[in-house]
Amino acid sequence: MFASQTDGELKVTQILKESFPRATTIKVTDISGGCGAMYEIQIESEEFKEKRTVQQHQMVNQALKEEIKGMHGLRIFTSVPKH
Repeated sequence: MFASQTDGELKVTQILKESFPRATTIKVTDISGGCGAMYEIQIESEEFKEKRTVQQHQMVNQALKEEIKGMHGLRIFTSVPKH
């Protein structure tokens, strides 16, 4: 699975792993055809518990603020693990 990831996907994934150490799922997909202009991110983490969706997305945007400068778009899907 990791062998097929682009450098951009790997970089974004690594940043999210550092920013959300309690995440149970982190999936980063380059949806721009491999050029790194647009990503789809799915992240499931306890850090999002009791936060509204907009707050969860703000946390992801903050973690990726430097990378976002070079992107055209970002789709974010966040959730809290169900126990």
